[in-house]
Amino acid sequence: MSRYIELHPVNPQARLITKVVERLRSGALVAYPTDSGYALACAPGNKEGLDRIRAIRQLDDKHNFTFVCADFAQVGPLAIVGNNAFRLIKRLTPGPWTFILKGTKEVPRMTLHAKKHTLGVRIPDHPVAQALVAEFGAPILSSTLIRPGRTVPESHGWEVEEGLGHLIDVVIEGEVASVEPTTVVDLTSDVPEVVRQGSGDPGLI
Repeated sequence: MSRYIELHPVNPQARLITKVVERLRSGALVAYPTDSGYALACAPGNKEGLDRIRAIRQLDDKHNFTFVCADFAQVGPLAIVGNNAFRLIKRLTPGPWTFILKGTKEVPRMTLHAKKHTLGVRIPDHPVAQALVAEFGAPILSSTLIRPGRTVPESHGWEVEEGLGHLIDVVIEGEVASVEPTTVVDLTSDVPEVVRQGSGDPGLI
């Protein structure tokens, strides 16, 4: 069974955030609320955590894992960002968007798309997600928690605990801002391409 933690939706308790981050650093897999449903997270470089996310979501090596960042400054070391992409990301974040970009040499290859060498980057507008990244001190590796056969992410921590608690180390109970997943935008070329429409309005691109 996982450890089930209830956090204040606006002001997450610092001592509990610290405990979760300690677990992340020691190799734990965490389910946490965001501005677009629940997501799974592990520390970058945690191959076992990565494999566990793949198993839970039944993903192949073509999936773009996402680095959840506190702000734009954390994106630079991870991804190659052109001028147009820079302006778009700055304008739309923080918010329910995932941007697909080419990864830099700083990023572990196992976290990149096997052929395209791309990754997702995300700057969420959610107190719990922001608190986790701030306490961790670096981006965390993440994937929206959409169960196989479904199209929308989990939206309640207690449901995650009941259904998947035996597969996850920590489940955080907290409010989500939307039950839709992020809108995913491919920025690897000059023209942005929406590859998944979610809670971010494509009309803003």
